Amino acid sequence: MELTIILCTAAIGLYMAWNIGANDVANSMADAVGSGSVSVKQAVILAGICEFAGAVLVGSSVTNTVRKGIVDPSLLATLPGIDASAAATIMVIGMTAALLSAALFLNFSSIWGLPVSTTHSIVGAIAGFGIVAAGWSAVNWGKMGQIVASWFISPVAGGLLAFVIFNFISKYILGQEKPTQSAIRYTPLIVFALTAVVTMATIYKGLKHVIGDIPWLTDNNTLYLALGLALIMAILSRFWVQMKLKDKSDLPISNQLELVEEIYVPLVIISSCAVAFAHGANDVANAIGPFAAIAQILQSGTIEMKVAVPFWILCMGGAGIVIGLATYGYRVMETVGTKITEITPSRGVAADLAATTTVLICTRLSLPVSTTHTLVGAILGIGLARGLGGVNRKVVTSIFGSWVITVPAAALMSMILFLIGKYFFFDMIRTIITQQ
Repeated sequence: MELTIILCTAAIGLYMAWNIGANDVANSMADAVGSGSVSVKQAVILAGICEFAGAVLVGSSVTNTVRKGIVDPSLLATLPGIDASAAATIMVIGMTAALLSAALFLNFSSIWGLPVSTTHSIVGAIAGFGIVAAGWSAVNWGKMGQIVASWFISPVAGGLLAFVIFNFISKYILGQEKPTQSAIRYTPLIVFALTAVVTMATIYKGLKHVIGDIPWLTDNNTLYLALGLALIMAILSRFWVQMKLKDKSDLPISNQLELVEEIYVPLVIISSCAVAFAHGANDVANAIGPFAAIAQILQSGTIEMKVAVPFWILCMGGAGIVIGLATYGYRVMETVGTKITEITPSRGVAADLAATTTVLICTRLSLPVSTTHTLVGAILGIGLARGLGGVNRKVVTSIFGSWVITVPAAALMSMILFLIGKYFFFDMIRTIITQQ
């Protein structure tokens, strides 16, 4: 019976991973697809490789029992009439309900092509079961307040930065009489900034679970490494851009602009792949964390604040993400990449640079922000740089609406599923736990 429950929860975890791939991962490649730099098929292959590598190679081998510290599991054992086995049983049912409700919300959002935060989905779902199981005081409302604040902080910050970056590209490169000459002059600066930010983001977000095993990778050394690599890439890009655009300034300006946009194609592809790698390393925990906690409780009969994640569970999460992206990710890719505003390779680079910089800064400041919200905000900022007419306000309104309802909708579904699970399965699961 224990094996049956573990297999059922594993299936729910795989379903959650599939939905992360279908919704969240699609955002990372939306710029590259929307700008025409890669096809949907190519984006699926590239993102699949980067996500799986991030999830399996550097995904955390230890995860928190409850994501983001929203609910304290130890409070369950202090409730009147609740012993250790009953608390463990409630935790198993609650985490299963949270996982399924978050996955269902993501699934509904993907059907409508709406990009939402998987982290906020699972956080809302966990808060929902926590309220029903242990009351309102069980929820860390300070953490929840930070998450609500991030709905506004991340898209606004990403949008403002993207607005500034794209205005720079427009003014000093695309808007010049000879854009090819301007591109030779200024593109190395953009390459320098992009390389430095992507390198630091990859280390701080994508490799954060293994940094402790690399003693020399201190904050200072990371900065020096990023700046050194950025300088090398800027110098190389200068020669590469000059080779591509030399003696092209006499062409019609439309032809020059096309050549300049071609220069930015590899940049938007590389930056999108870096976002996918960091995402795989971090957000796979949204699918496998609750499942790893459930498996640990069923096998040991105790609740731990942190649990080990077996390698096969990391592989399962990574595979689920890749399958979700390949089978259903095109819907969200289409919304973010084409429906908010028109994206070109240069605009895609501006959006990726702005989003990655914003997430990097917020990560270093320990502010909980969503990569999805930040990237959508950055794309919106690029659209606004062209005026209000450059943005599809109907689509933007729908996206913002889905963000607002993410936490309460996931919480409500989790409450319902928890009550159903507790009514039908409490005694059976408790018997299994007491036999450990």
